[in-house]
Amino acid sequence: MTEAQRERMKQRLLALHAELTGKAPARIEPNRTDDARIGGDEDEQPLNEMLQAIASNRNRSMDGVLQRVVKALGKLRNEPESFGECEECGDEIPLGRLEAMPYAELCISCQGQRDAPKGGPTRRKLTDYT
Repeated sequence: MTEAQRERMKQRLLALHAELTGKAPARIEPNRTDDARIGGDEDEQPLNEMLQAIASNRNRSMDGVLQRVVKALGKLRNEPESFGECEECGDEIPLGRLEAMPYAELCISCQGQRDAPKGGPTRRKLTDYT
């Protein structure tokens, strides 16, 4: 990776960091404040609980991305020559992957192995449907 490419990744990471730290956590107020009182329509309770679960998952996801962005910025600062290398196999992460996710830690192959279901069959080709 060239110095210009690393600088471009740094700018993208800094912009992403600013975006993530500038957002307030998503919060959905419960419409049921205690067992005796129901705020709003009783039929809205399941929808409200689902929205709370979605907001909670979104907050966890944003926190995870922010941690990876901070880690990538630290790597750029402390070990710039190793930025863009897969943390498992050491191969270079394709530039296209880094353009899409400048905080990527693994190459596509290693990420696929990490995400693969354990013990179950996997499709190897588009035509494998069994």
